Amino acid sequence: MIDETNSTRRQMIAGGALGLAAAARAGAAKPGTILTTKAIHQEEDFKCGAQRIYEALLDAGQFRAFSGGRAAEIHREAGGAFSLFDGHIVGRNVELVSNRRIVQAWRSASWPEGIYSIARFELLEQPGGTRIVFDHTGFPPQMAESLESGWNENYWTALHKFLG
Repeated sequence: MIDETNSTRRQMIAGGALGLAAAARAGAAKPGTILTTKAIHQEEDFKCGAQRIYEALLDAGQFRAFSGGRAAEIHREAGGAFSLFDGHIVGRNVELVSNRRIVQAWRSASWPEGIYSIARFELLEQPGGTRIVFDHTGFPPQMAESLESGWNENYWTALHKFLG
């Protein structure tokens, strides 16, 4: 059975994220330019509680541990800045709901100045563990393939190894 409330809320958030990302890019685009974006939706199951995943994603020491020792700095409050993977990824925490949701304004340091995407981690506890429902929107379309494989390799595979 599909939960229409969750589905509608996700659609509204994704639409809002696209609008935010477009607004952030508006300064970089020529007037009248239509900017296209892509979206990534991934779901990954873990055999641990949501709190362990939430902490791994927001604690700089744990993030360093699962990311292979690469530098990480994370300010754990809404509005707090973060720098991950030796400064390759930077952004701010937009919304934090303890052990349930992380929403970040997220960018690669190689993207043009002012370009931010929205990365949303929804942590859903289920029998035997937690499912991460992940949505990434508002990034440059030519980055879709690289980002999709990057989330799999640098987050999901690494988290599975780290969390056991």
